[in-house]
Amino acid sequence: MALVGLLIPCFVISFDVTHSCQNADNFVGASSPGDIVIGGLFAVHGKMLHPEEHPMRPVIQNCAGFEIQVFLQTLAMIHAIEMINNSTLLSGIILGYEIYDTCAEVTKAMGAALRFLAKFNASKDTVEYKCNYSDYIPRIKAVIGSSYSEIAMAVSRLLNLQLIPLVSHASSAEILSDKIRFPSFLRTVPSDFYQTRAMARLIHRSGWNWIGLIATDDDYGRSALESFGIQAMANNVCIAFKEMLPAYLSDGTINAKVNQALEKIVQETRVNVIVVFLRQFHVTKLFRKAIERNIHKIWIASDNWSAAVKITTIPNIKHLGTVVGFAYKSENLSTFHDFLKTLHLQPTENNMFLKEYSVLLSTCAHVEDQDLNKCISNYSQENLIYQAGIRSQIWRDDFLRANIEPGFIQSTMLAVHAIAYAVREQCKDRDCKNPVAFAPWELLEELKKVTFNDNEKEVHFDAKGDLNMGYDVLLWKEISGHMVITEIAEYDLQKDDFIFKDEEKEMEFLNLKKIKSTCSTKCRPGEMKKVSASPHTCCYECVNCPEDHYTNQTDMDYCFLCNNKTHWSPVNSTTCYKKTVEYLSWNDWFAILLIILSGLGVVLIFAISTIFTRNLDTPVVKASGGLTVCYVILLCHFFIFASTVFFIGEPREFKCKTRQAFFGISFALCISCILMKSLKILLAFSFDPKLQNFLKCLYKPVPIVVTCTGIQVVICTFWVIFRSPFVEQNFFIRRVIILECNEGSIVAFGVMLGYIAALAFICFIFAFKGRKLPENYNEAKFITFGMLIYFIAWITFIPVYTTTFGKYRPAVEITVILISNYGILCCTFLPKCYIILYKQETNTKSAFLKIIYNYSSKSAGCLTVSQISLASNCTAPQYPITNSCCKSEKTSVNGTCHFEVSKHSLIRENVPPKNTAGTISRKRLSSI
Repeated sequence: MALVGLLIPCFVISFDVTHSCQNADNFVGASSPGDIVIGGLFAVHGKMLHPEEHPMRPVIQNCAGFEIQVFLQTLAMIHAIEMINNSTLLSGIILGYEIYDTCAEVTKAMGAALRFLAKFNASKDTVEYKCNYSDYIPRIKAVIGSSYSEIAMAVSRLLNLQLIPLVSHASSAEILSDKIRFPSFLRTVPSDFYQTRAMARLIHRSGWNWIGLIATDDDYGRSALESFGIQAMANNVCIAFKEMLPAYLSDGTINAKVNQALEKIVQETRVNVIVVFLRQFHVTKLFRKAIERNIHKIWIASDNWSAAVKITTIPNIKHLGTVVGFAYKSENLSTFHDFLKTLHLQPTENNMFLKEYSVLLSTCAHVEDQDLNKCISNYSQENLIYQAGIRSQIWRDDFLRANIEPGFIQSTMLAVHAIAYAVREQCKDRDCKNPVAFAPWELLEELKKVTFNDNEKEVHFDAKGDLNMGYDVLLWKEISGHMVITEIAEYDLQKDDFIFKDEEKEMEFLNLKKIKSTCSTKCRPGEMKKVSASPHTCCYECVNCPEDHYTNQTDMDYCFLCNNKTHWSPVNSTTCYKKTVEYLSWNDWFAILLIILSGLGVVLIFAISTIFTRNLDTPVVKASGGLTVCYVILLCHFFIFASTVFFIGEPREFKCKTRQAFFGISFALCISCILMKSLKILLAFSFDPKLQNFLKCLYKPVPIVVTCTGIQVVICTFWVIFRSPFVEQNFFIRRVIILECNEGSIVAFGVMLGYIAALAFICFIFAFKGRKLPENYNEAKFITFGMLIYFIAWITFIPVYTTTFGKYRPAVEITVILISNYGILCCTFLPKCYIILYKQETNTKSAFLKIIYNYSSKSAGCLTVSQISLASNCTAPQYPITNSCCKSEKTSVNGTCHFEVSKHSLIRENVPPKNTAGTISRKRLSSI
């Protein structure tokens, strides 16, 4: 680039507008001389005419579709400049202006931009090509415009060459905030980032999530669509469809595209909200056709057309639905209204827009105000050439005021004031009446940091060159048969929220929720969203929350998990329910039953104690070991019954530590006493001297009972000290918390029960050996049955206890305790009580002695026969054998005969049976 600059210092680019514009003065829409000239770009016409001749020529054509709203913006710029010139703001410096019509076409806007770049005071409109434009002075210092973002992008890139400030009053595309690509661009309106965020916020607050979008197929439309897509996703809003319309009305496909968009709206029956990023002439065409097809929706209007009065005059617009839009904030425009009242006094020689408006008013003089907009926009510049000399005598001030879009008027005047304040700062130390006093790039630097007050509000550009003033939320309402644009809220950019002036406005805003625009029905509390086959997250099915999960709001993406330890919930639940704390309480029917059974056991014990006490001197009581032994055993049974109460009621630390030890020690003592009784019976009727001597040595009642019980005491003590039972909350049952005793150590629990079982087994063995002793005296048989009941109960206990959960688990152990205790108690004492109460004739000393004598004689006879047979080897029996307890058995070995004597050792003395029986009887009686 530098090399080219050296070889070709400069060359001149010139253009001739005589073919299309006749001369340069016709090309300018409105102008006024001044010390500092500001350029203006406004789309006063909606489209540029395109000739049909071939080949096409590079000619800037005439335009059509006069836009009253944009015309008013040019007047706002002129009014603001005149106000500044008539004030002391610039101290004698006069601002001039050159305003051009872009006709909503980039091509025509670029032609105007080339003229802006032309060198000041040159004989012809020429643009010099240079490597350094620092000292280059173009014909203007700054530009205001344009009306559309696409044009602003193109013009800004061209003005970047000389860093001429382009201050836009309407271009809101988010991409224009990029200071790398658009360093000389500033604007007095917020970026579309905030507008799309406000739209998405409105849609979300209204409960909509399934919407359609229509935008222009240009840089502005695509940028808005991209920005809105990001904001919609952040607010859980899905776009059902996107339709793009050609940016220019001159495009031959525009009607087909509009029809296609409307067809899509009709097909998507669930979409009742349409977001529209279009220019005003697009919206007019779209709405006219939508009314014909009887389409009734909610339309979200962008700032381009939300305040367009022209659109509100479309016939039957009320049948279209509801329009909610966002417009730039505005202040008091009374001075501008006063300016419009004197508009008919303004000269039209240097204002082609005013002249054209005057001609159009005359042409449409026969038309009512509501149709005047349509009449004016139907004429082209070519149609009005022959009427150029006509000037309207009726200005219709009310018509102009009715078509004011306050936000655009305010932003246009702010742009002029920003430039004026920057000029003031720039001209503090220099003579700005000289047009070469400063270059545009110097003014740009001043603009970036300028600060001024507008209606007592501080105004300044941010780092991105934007002026973020917020938005007014507009609602189109039908009042007295006419569509009126009303303000219902204000959108605060910093708070990202809506501010309402009164409750009535807020209610109007909230009433929008009555319209539904969702892909799927809202999931109710207790349900969650399940994404369907659709690629959109807004399309889903509602499924019930599973057990122990809940949702308490609508449209939840997932169900919340309850705290399984303390709470629960059923299927399709909206809340978690607190688990009830359960344990085997005193008022539980099963606990009451067990208490009654324990109580009956205690009553039975007292009854047995009474019977035995009253019959203390009877042989049955004496044969049972005496009253002391009976009392000890009965006391143990009482303690066992009493221990069951520790298993009922709310578990406490003391209960948990006491209940198993109390039961275990009591049971061990009971079994130890019964073991001693079994041993005593076996000893009393043992006829084998060696066995009798061994049993006599073994039979030490007190030490054995103390030792057997002491071992259990040691086991329980170690258990309580090292792995003590404790209170535990069991959370594994869904709806309840089981308050229970954790045994601390299953091993210790098993050792305790195993030790009792070992004692019971030994007792069972001794009792089993003595099961054939005299019937009226014999306890061994019933002790055997008692021990069998114990074994059956506790063997059954193990699988039942390990597989039982809940509050009735302690009841399992109580039941087994009662069964085993009742079994041993009944088998030990009830037969004796029966004899005492109902067989008193056998409960005498003589009856006992007779039974013992007969048993002893029979046993002694067997022993004698066995002794003789062994001595003679069965060859010559010395006594006749008549006792049936001796059985002969012949074997094939040596032809001898052997006699079997019921597991007693043989007696070696040769004593006659009669004397022997008497001796044995006396010994057995003495042992009793």
